[in-house]
Amino acid sequence: MFLHIDIDSFFASAERSVCHRLKGIPMCVGSRSNLEIFNKKRTHIRLMNDNSGAFVAPVFYSDKKKTFESYFVDEIEGRKKIRGIVTTASYEARVYGVKTAMPIAQALQLCPKLTVVPSNYPLYHKLSHQIHAFISAHIPQVEQYSIDEFFGDVSGWKKDEEVYAFAKELQAKILEHFDIPVSIGISKSKWIAKLATESAKPYGVYEVKDIDSYIENIPIKEFPGIGKGFQKRLEAHYISTLGDIKRHKRLFESWKKPGVQLYRRVTGTDQEGISSRGERKSIGISRTFDAIHESDEIKRRIMIMARHIIYMVMAMEVNPTSYYLRIGYEYGTRVKKTMTVDRVFSETLFKSMLSEMYKEIALANKGAVKLTLNVSNFASLNLKTLSLIDFHEDSKEKTLHQNIHALRARFGLDIIKTGNEF
Repeated sequence: MFLHIDIDSFFASAERSVCHRLKGIPMCVGSRSNLEIFNKKRTHIRLMNDNSGAFVAPVFYSDKKKTFESYFVDEIEGRKKIRGIVTTASYEARVYGVKTAMPIAQALQLCPKLTVVPSNYPLYHKLSHQIHAFISAHIPQVEQYSIDEFFGDVSGWKKDEEVYAFAKELQAKILEHFDIPVSIGISKSKWIAKLATESAKPYGVYEVKDIDSYIENIPIKEFPGIGKGFQKRLEAHYISTLGDIKRHKRLFESWKKPGVQLYRRVTGTDQEGISSRGERKSIGISRTFDAIHESDEIKRRIMIMARHIIYMVMAMEVNPTSYYLRIGYEYGTRVKKTMTVDRVFSETLFKSMLSEMYKEIALANKGAVKLTLNVSNFASLNLKTLSLIDFHEDSKEKTLHQNIHALRARFGLDIIKTGNEF
C-alpha cells in the first residue's frame, strides 16, 4: 500500500507554525520575481541549495527583512503599485476566491482583510527537510516528490487493514511535532494515492479501495501529469473522465510508451514503486520585469544572472557544455539561442558566449520583459571529451574562478562582480 502525504497549504502553514496570530484568519504567502539581484549596490545575496531532498530550484535570497511595503509595493511617478502574486492561500482566504498565482492586488480586492506575508524560502526548505526526515523515521521507503509532497510504501510492513489507522496516527504526530497539517491519500497504486489526497483535503485521510469506481467520474484534468495540451488531445476522442480512459485501452496502447504509462497509472495497474531522484541535469534562472528597451541594460541583467548560474555550477562542481538564452519581449515575442562548447567551464567563457548569443538574437525597438538562462549537458554526466586546444587556458581560468567562488560563498554572491555588470 502507498501513502501520499501532502502538506496542506504548505507555505501558509509554515508561516502559521512560527506565528500563531496568522491562524484562523484569511492569509496568504506572496512572492514576486526577485529583482533585487539587479541592484547596483550590494545586497548580500546568498544561495540556498542545501536541501537537495526538496527537489526544487535553488533559491537566491538576502537576509534583509521583508515587509509588505518594502517587498510588494513600488512607487512609480508618485503612485504606489502593488506587485507580486499569491504563492499559497489559506483555506480561509480561498473562500473569498483567492487562488495561487493570482496577483496580490486582485486578491486584496476580493478579500480586503487578507493578511499577505512575504515568502520566506529558507523556512520552507528547512521544514521540508525536517518533515522528510520525520516521515522517513516512520516509514521504511519514502520518496520526496516535491517540497511539500511525499510518497511512502508500507507494503509488507503494515497489513492493508492497518494502513488507514497508521496514516491517521502519522498525521497526528506530524501536527503535534511541527504544528503543520497534512492530508494523506492511500491506495495500492502510487498515483491513485496521490489522486486520493485531493479527496482528503483539508487535513484528512482518504483510502481508495475500489479504483475503478473511484476514478469513474473524475475529470481528466485532475490526474497528475495530464496537462492542457494532452487534455485537448483526449477531448478530441471524447474522453473527459478517468473512467473514459479505462474504456479506451487500445487507443492508449497505439500511443506507445507515453500512452501505455498514462493508462496504467490512471487504472492503478502501473506497479511503479518508490523512486529516488537522480542528479540535477541542468541549472537555470529566470526573471520577469517591466519592459526594458535599453540594450546595455538588458545585457547587464544577463551578465548578473550569469553570475548566479556560475555560482551554482561551482557549488555543484559540474561542467556544463550547453548554454541557453531566451529573451521574452513585449506582446508575446520570444527569441532564443543555444550554444554547445566542449570546454572547461569558467565565468569568462560563459559570459563571453552569452554576449555572442545576445548579439545574435537581440531585437531592436522592443522592450524585454523576461530573461531565462540555462546550462546543461554536464561533461561529468555524459563523459564528453573536452577541447584539448583550449584546455590549458581554460583550466587556469577555472582555478581563478574557484578562488572567486570561495569569496562569494563566504561574503555573498555580489562581493565580486565583473565590469559588464555595471
